[in-house]
Amino acid sequence: MSNEELQAWVEHISLTSFQLPFRHRAVFNSRLSTTGGRYFMKSHDIEINPHQLVEHGPDEVERIIKHELCHYHLHLSGKGYRHQDADFKALLQAVGGSRYCKAIPRADSNKKKALPYRYLLRCKECHMEYKRKRRMDPARYRCGRCQGPLQLLTLDSGKE
Repeated sequence: MSNEELQAWVEHISLTSFQLPFRHRAVFNSRLSTTGGRYFMKSHDIEINPHQLVEHGPDEVERIIKHELCHYHLHLSGKGYRHQDADFKALLQAVGGSRYCKAIPRADSNKKKALPYRYLLRCKECHMEYKRKRRMDPARYRCGRCQGPLQLLTLDSGKE
């Protein structure tokens, strides 16, 4: 679906569900990752997450559009447009918008993998040990327990 088709869709939903025109811009933003859409109060534009359309279909995106249009129309009319406002909750329920968007499953390539502990800092005086994932300069730090000097060891071979 193109941005022009999305614009027409948002304008149609605004007229049929709210009986008010949508006179600003609606576009897809593929950089959105944890939200279904967003409304900008300064420009009055709406952005929709295209991944929602791919993963959950047009029915879910329509509910997201209705959610954003609730923000839009209430803000322009000077009523409570925030999530916690009674005006927002009532209008959202009346038009059948979604309160929360469905989660999008992430590909494994996007997830950060936890690094294993590769280094060990050991205090030369009290022998307190601190595990570290990244190499660091032990001369710049002191032991948190006794303020003694630290020694850097690698956990793979146990050598300095």
